[in-house]
Amino acid sequence: MSQEPWEVGECRSDEGQRPVPPQITATQARHATREFFCGLVPAPSQERVESAILVVSELVANAFRHAGGVTGLHLAADRDVVEIAVRDPCPAFPRERPPDLDGYEGGFGWPLVRTLARTVTVRPSHKGGKVISAVLDR
Repeated sequence: MSQEPWEVGECRSDEGQRPVPPQITATQARHATREFFCGLVPAPSQERVESAILVVSELVANAFRHAGGVTGLHLAADRDVVEIAVRDPCPAFPRERPPDLDGYEGGFGWPLVRTLARTVTVRPSHKGGKVISAVLDR
């Protein structure tokens, strides 16, 4: 579904386009995702919406924590799936690490994203860095 170039601020669905903030935080990304889902017809289940919000939150938080921030956010939907794509400036692909059960070093986000999504792809971005795209059932 996603095709570069896209910027922070692009939020598409089969019903149209909505703006998101140009400098997006994890909180703003969650809010933009919730608003995006509110405009979809037919509306996805609450469970699907919450799963998508969790995936967005993890991808954006990981981009800030490990990759220098977010340079693009893309939300798209068709009748069957929702795509969440986050671009960051770091070319290094995510790596799975053992979860830190003491809660200091994380390690839970990437496995969670891969569990909730139908597919997850990581590819180099045409603008430098990488794009992580997660496709979820609608």
